Amino acid sequence: MSERTLRHQSQNPLNVDHSATLAGLSAVPVVAFLGAIIVGSLTLAGQLSLESMVLGIGVDTVLTMLPVLAGGCVVVAGVGSRYGIIETTPDRSAGAGVAFGFGFVAFSGIGLTASQTFGLGRFLWAPLALLAGVGVAAAILLGREDLGVTIPAGLLSIVVGALFLLDVVNAAWSWQPAGFGVTFNGTVFVPVLAIVACFVAAWAGANTFQGFGAAGRQAGAFFLIGTNAALILLLLLLLIAFIVINGLPYAVDGIEFGPGLHFHWPFVMDGYNVILDQKGIYPAIIGTFWLVIGAVLLAVPIGVGAAVFLTEYAEAGRFTSVIDIATNGLWSTPSVVFGLFGYAFLVPRLGNNTSLLAGMIVLGFMLLPLVLITSREAIKSVPDEYRDASAALGVSKWETIKDVTIPSAMPGIVTGVIIGIGRIAGETAPILIVTADNPQRSSAPAVMGSFEFTASPPFIVNEALLSGSSALPYQLYGAITTGVVGNDPGYGWATAFVLLLVVLSFYVVGITTRMYFRKKLQA
Repeated sequence: MSERTLRHQSQNPLNVDHSATLAGLSAVPVVAFLGAIIVGSLTLAGQLSLESMVLGIGVDTVLTMLPVLAGGCVVVAGVGSRYGIIETTPDRSAGAGVAFGFGFVAFSGIGLTASQTFGLGRFLWAPLALLAGVGVAAAILLGREDLGVTIPAGLLSIVVGALFLLDVVNAAWSWQPAGFGVTFNGTVFVPVLAIVACFVAAWAGANTFQGFGAAGRQAGAFFLIGTNAALILLLLLLLIAFIVINGLPYAVDGIEFGPGLHFHWPFVMDGYNVILDQKGIYPAIIGTFWLVIGAVLLAVPIGVGAAVFLTEYAEAGRFTSVIDIATNGLWSTPSVVFGLFGYAFLVPRLGNNTSLLAGMIVLGFMLLPLVLITSREAIKSVPDEYRDASAALGVSKWETIKDVTIPSAMPGIVTGVIIGIGRIAGETAPILIVTADNPQRSSAPAVMGSFEFTASPPFIVNEALLSGSSALPYQLYGAITTGVVGNDPGYGWATAFVLLLVVLSFYVVGITTRMYFRKKLQA
């Protein structure tokens, strides 16, 4: 390692201790961001309004105070660092990425203000915006890191708070950009802008907390990644909670427990029959079950077999490269394209009508690429030492693959299959095109009881497989398009709840199975 590198690491270590003042100034923007997320999200969800009170303070006041407080602390920390009041270890520059980001913000802000607020033409606002963007970017590149990170972030947050404080943007504010048919309302724009401003200030606070330098950039990156992961998880939880709240009461209504083992769940165990006043989705559940079973029986043996051949037997070259490209292309192909293929190629050859069998094949084609991709990666991840040890014992290659390689790769294979099942179980477009007939069916397809033997080819026929069927995604689509949701919204939400429950159940089964095989391999 060179002397210059050692000197740089000694000046900017990844683990440093700084004063309590710096820690306090850096923590305030993060806390403000959390507060803005909570209050802003509740406002966007309609649980609060800008006129509501939170701990005796108006929501509009809270969303004004938080950006100003966060931005002010960040600016103070940056100025204190620059003049040696607070001990830090900044680099010479914040870097091109930070400069470009804040330069783009300056370009966009000045351009929108000049064109939309003051009505300047493009020959006036464009040079002004470009000058502002280039100026901010140049100042950040030429200035020290502490100022380049904190001043733009802090000023942005303070300006946003000032816009709210001076009532430039408030609940009654609206904006319709010239040339666009959309209107932005203050009730949405205020919480969103407050969250974004506090987020930028919190990122700068994370950099500041470690005294800038390498440790500061690492802390900022951790904050960005952690916030992204937390927001994704929060969005998932909100989606699940929203569907459960709206669908669970309707779905569990009328459950009966009787003597012995008697149990009746009307919504899940009944069909749809207006005369009998039944609004169940049992046929759709059974249809989904058979679609998944058929797709798995088609895709898994072919996918795993192809993965074994490509990994263990085929030599890396043009052939395997073509297979990789084709597999990745198939996996990224939109589901509606698979549906159109099934409608044009399979339906005419399977009785010329929508059928359960056509849906099985189409969903099997959709599942096949993921099974192949994940199985190949799982087999590749098996250490070569396992294969070498088996060969040293005189075991044949096929026996090694069968008894060593595939069992060792089983956790990855199962995970890929379950993830693929979770996807195809929720697909609507292919089912709508090649399988669906009546979304509100009174009876489920009796696949097992419909097999008949004939004296002529194909010798075995199954009327249920060659007939249309419902499925949970199509049931939900039918509930929406036929107006059932409008007349009886609980039915649609309950259907969505059951569909979500089925898909999540596949993931739970996949995780559990993966854990089982891992423990078995480690035993």
